[in-house]
Amino acid sequence: MPRDMSEQQRPARNVLGGTLQMCSAKPVTGFFRDGCCNTGPSDLGSHTVCVVMTAEFLAYSKRMGNDLSTPMPEYAFPGLNPGDRWCLCAPRWRQALDAGQAPKVVLTATHEGALEHCELADLKKHAVDLM
Repeated sequence: MPRDMSEQQRPARNVLGGTLQMCSAKPVTGFFRDGCCNTGPSDLGSHTVCVVMTAEFLAYSKRMGNDLSTPMPEYAFPGLNPGDRWCLCAPRWRQALDAGQAPKVVLTATHEGALEHCELADLKKHAVDLM
């Protein structure tokens, strides 16, 4: 049975109002490890912002106690490298923005739920897919 029937009945939307696109299949990302920044009631961290990792952000995240670069095989986590896309927690992205360390964002792959924590204008300023 689906986790939440209301979420299963309509396609997930991105912050631009379109259908949510894939963030990354290699490495596989997302709270549900489906490659998308899908979310639901059990995703307390709101893993909704599709970002492109940089060395600077990975170092910042590690300093803040969230080491995303070290592999953890026991959790099937390969560790992230610059250039990898990843579904980041929206509050963490906002924290990085406030510290001047926000990574770039893929708007078409960022779930509309990110807007509960982040301003669309801020996300757009860091977008890699906005022409």
